[in-house]
Amino acid sequence: MTHHGSKEALDRVDHLAVPVRDVAEAVAWYTANFRCSVAYQDATWALLDFENTRLALVIPDQHPAHLAFSSDQAARFGTLVAHRDGTRSTYVLDPSGNSVEIMAAD
Repeated sequence: MTHHGSKEALDRVDHLAVPVRDVAEAVAWYTANFRCSVAYQDATWALLDFENTRLALVIPDQHPAHLAFSSDQAARFGTLVAHRDGTRSTYVLDPSGNSVEIMAAD
């Protein structure tokens, strides 16, 4: 797939993160109403796998609502921080002030 005539591969959306009041309650609702699987869950966040993307359910005071991209150029956006699930990323703001997480592709 190309973008605007470029031969380079397009970046991949890794996940979308939405704030929830209660992670367990949200996981129960999403899994009861949609065909998805739980990739990770603890008291403060969960990651659900869907056919075409992943959904992170986050506690607002720990993670902002955000869109996450996987990039082999993630380090150019800032210092990559290691997370408890083994991933590394950094957060930036887009021109409108939305949080965007840039995940290392490795």
